Amino acid sequence: MTTSAQSRENRFEGRVAVITGAGSGMGAAMARGFFAEGATVVAADIDGAGLERTLADLGGPSDRARSAILDVTDREAVDAFAAEQAALGAIDVLCANAGILDDYTPAHETSWELWTRILAVNLTGPYLMAHAIVPTMLEQGKGAIVNTASIAGFVAGGGGAAYTTSKHGLIGFTKQLAFDYGSRGIRANAICPGAIATGMTVELRTPGLGNEHVDAAIEATPAGRWGRPEEVAALALFLASDESSFMHGVPVLIDGGWTLS
Repeated sequence: MTTSAQSRENRFEGRVAVITGAGSGMGAAMARGFFAEGATVVAADIDGAGLERTLADLGGPSDRARSAILDVTDREAVDAFAAEQAALGAIDVLCANAGILDDYTPAHETSWELWTRILAVNLTGPYLMAHAIVPTMLEQGKGAIVNTASIAGFVAGGGGAAYTTSKHGLIGFTKQLAFDYGSRGIRANAICPGAIATGMTVELRTPGLGNEHVDAAIEATPAGRWGRPEEVAALALFLASDESSFMHGVPVLIDGGWTLS
């Protein structure tokens, strides 16, 4: 008899998972999780050094672990990347995880450069990845897309003006993907993390440098702590797996209870 633990070890055997923002934090944890459960992992990030660390965690480059330096805001680069991966075979999972923060900048202090950069990475990036990879999934008749949104897609106070706008938009984009492609075998859902301890949030976690609003919010949550990248990765694996086959267009909070009040 196969146990649940044993079956989970091979949930993604024979499947290919493309993960953006895989050079650190939640993306790196996703890469490790998919690899541990049998997937071939394609780790993509603009940070080459980070990708090297992630590939090292997977035992180095191999038939089941490959990487690509990729700027998700570069349409031509994304299209070329997707074509290269499709030429190698199926693309079963897309985790559009790459994202950047805006340091809680309010609208009147948000420069045009900051606004366009945040939306380019956090919203246009997932669009470009889906635009390039969905055709392959349609040919296969199956696929799973997991977008990394945020609590800032639900409430104010999880970021600044640009970040909050980008994550609200990403949740809407995820729902539209589910509406357009769910009947054609492609599921799309979104992860909405709260405060997660990653390299991107290190300043927020540094005494004297942290954001007072964030500190107060975390202390007030039922969890009372920062989340771990591995906890977010576990949710990504669930949403990409057959176990969540009845979930379409759902933004799933994983925030320690931040948004309860």
